[in-house]
Amino acid sequence: MLRVLCLLAVVDSVLLLDSGMLFPRESASREVKELNGLWAFRADISPSRNQGFEEAWYKSRLIESGPVIDMPVPASYNDITQDPSLRTFTGWVWYEREVVVPTRWITDEEIRVVLRVGSAHYYSVVWVNGVKVTEHNGGHLPFEAEIGSVIRKDPTAKCRITIAVNNTLTLETLPPGTIQYMNDPTRYPKGFFVQNIFFDFFNYAGIHRSVLLYTTPKAFYVDDITVVTDFSDNAGLVNYKVSVKGSAAATLKLTLMDKEGHCVASSSGSVGALKVADVKLWWPYLMHENPGYLYSLEVHLTAANDKSTSEDVYLLPVGIRTVKVSSTQFLINNKPFYFHGVNKHEDSDIRGKGFDWPLIVKDFNLMKWMGANSFRTSHYPYAEEILQMCDQHGIVVIDECPGVGIKDIRSFGNASLTHHLVVMDELVRRDKNHPSVVMWSVANEPASEMPPAQFYFKTLIKHTKDLDPTRPVTYITNSNYARDLGAPYVDVVCVNSYFSWYHDPGYLEVIPIQLNTQFEDWYAKYQKPIIQSEYGADTLPGLHNDPPLMFTEEYQQAVLQHYHNVFDQKRKHYVIGELIWNFADFMTVQGSITRVVGNKKGVFTRQRQPKAAAFILKERYWRLANETGKLPYWTNIPIYAMKLH
Repeated sequence: MLRVLCLLAVVDSVLLLDSGMLFPRESASREVKELNGLWAFRADISPSRNQGFEEAWYKSRLIESGPVIDMPVPASYNDITQDPSLRTFTGWVWYEREVVVPTRWITDEEIRVVLRVGSAHYYSVVWVNGVKVTEHNGGHLPFEAEIGSVIRKDPTAKCRITIAVNNTLTLETLPPGTIQYMNDPTRYPKGFFVQNIFFDFFNYAGIHRSVLLYTTPKAFYVDDITVVTDFSDNAGLVNYKVSVKGSAAATLKLTLMDKEGHCVASSSGSVGALKVADVKLWWPYLMHENPGYLYSLEVHLTAANDKSTSEDVYLLPVGIRTVKVSSTQFLINNKPFYFHGVNKHEDSDIRGKGFDWPLIVKDFNLMKWMGANSFRTSHYPYAEEILQMCDQHGIVVIDECPGVGIKDIRSFGNASLTHHLVVMDELVRRDKNHPSVVMWSVANEPASEMPPAQFYFKTLIKHTKDLDPTRPVTYITNSNYARDLGAPYVDVVCVNSYFSWYHDPGYLEVIPIQLNTQFEDWYAKYQKPIIQSEYGADTLPGLHNDPPLMFTEEYQQAVLQHYHNVFDQKRKHYVIGELIWNFADFMTVQGSITRVVGNKKGVFTRQRQPKAAAFILKERYWRLANETGKLPYWTNIPIYAMKLH
């Protein structure tokens, strides 16, 4: 009973924004309408980039104020056309689509109609039929607005949705950047400027994830759900808190069902605990014969007022598992877990960062083929559907916010910190119920040796722990261990290093010495488990040389093997994981002469074809998985013959 009460206190401590951000799911009371496809599009190429607002393009059809082109949603706009100026465009772009809303949604005023944008980079303003309904600062995370009152003003008219998106980065955005104007008329055209960025991937922009309309009951509805799970022996606990909008007198019934649809526990009330006998735990891929086991939590709301009775139903997948960290181990379900996985990017030909189901399924097949049990969402939150796949397949996730490239001391100011705190609020609110998410990462390679970094990261990490006390918090560092001012506050030390690449390039023999020193120094100072969160080398597929030379496939293999030898020594003590940089080649800006059409550190090409290093990792990761002694008999069966969960 004490454990239940303690966990309920944890659930209650989760800080929420004004409303929830439950993933839109159809149910007996909810409908979803996708608005993906071709939208009308125009970039505001005026010198001020502000012509669209000055002329109020949102007040009428976009084509009435000038020429438009077709633009697919979801997709980055950068690589869709043959226009080089659009590929590197910085400023406002405008999207528009007219949609037919089901008549019943309009005539039935008891239906709440919500417009949701999965992600747009980076600042967005949304109008419906010329009426501003919301704006949002930041990419990679969803935002939404209730639009029922707007579309009911003229029930016979189509619903015209206009979205203006601005990809400009400043020192106070996440990620940060600066705008640099080139005013020398002897060298640059009039008004010429560039967007400077402090990260090594292409600044793709546009509407990157699905745009949806969805409905709930209007008078009363389930707004948010928080679950925290635990177990003891063979009994599971699902501690829950349900937030209801519209009535304090609502009746709630909660039913937890197994995969076969059988009820295993039920309860009532907005806060409580579900006890599950003979619990089936959520296990990572290759750690158990039945990874990624998910229950379904049905939340059934019934509420009434003087005018109406309302019912709302929401189904939430639930994985029962625990996460703990000691000074030398990372524990999932009280068992040591070793991260052998990858870093990724949302990146592909033509689509840029646009959500693409075929690519996602291909990536999961490749990760499972190579025996990867985990990845980091470098360097921003990935689509919710990707995390749902991770839940189902048992792929463990380090969930990272867009805090990449915090290099300028001005980005540690109060405005930046305030925005960073809001981003963490939004990220935790969205992803808190995913069993695959086992750790939050608040930044990647910040200038953590600068004096303001100590207060900045102390505040940020404490805030994240207050939001979610059940998961460890980290950030990814490449600083010197003795000068990193944020490291004392993390739960797990995550270190990026590229010995024999950016440091002592070409000298493979330095790797064992420098990597061993790195681990010994960090652990001696902080006494915390360590993940090698990045390592690798650029490789051009098909380029060979022996002895190995930089950029050849042989050199990438040799770098990996030298790192792996040290990992094998240190994982016996306090190293708890290794994440290769990168899963696949990805696009970068053209400003660096070290990048030939993108970063080539992938073990797969951008088109998902394996380099020789992929087979090195495949052999290693399956060997690491087999060392646990927990693999079932079918692990020797080809991956395509395995049952996918």
